[in-house]
Amino acid sequence: MKKLFLLFSHTLTTAQLEDAKDTLGVETFVELPEGLQELWSNVPAELECLSDYLQPIRDYMIEHIEVDDVALVQGDFGATCSMASFVKSLGGVAVYATTKRNVEEIQDGDTIVKRSVFQHVIFRQY
Repeated sequence: MKKLFLLFSHTLTTAQLEDAKDTLGVETFVELPEGLQELWSNVPAELECLSDYLQPIRDYMIEHIEVDDVALVQGDFGATCSMASFVKSLGGVAVYATTKRNVEEIQDGDTIVKRSVFQHVIFRQY
């Protein structure tokens, strides 16, 4: 049973859920435990090195990921690079979601409001 681990700070859209099942062969979606999700979503900007900070997430992945499982890795740039590489070293597949941005301009009198709507396109491997 192929799993998709979510090293990701958002909720997957219906389109992403369906795409993961259809194109990646994912059957189970695995969210990080609450404490690890808190770490992933709040990487301190002042840390010069993320190695120690990310160790609990690496430990979790070592314990749970199996060869050919997938990890959606998106977040802090340095943490993302580190964990995408780490997932691949464990035999997993690291991916990120690509999107198309549609911009709408709405004029209300003298005010123009721009609204960006992001639509899932594909998962791309690192």
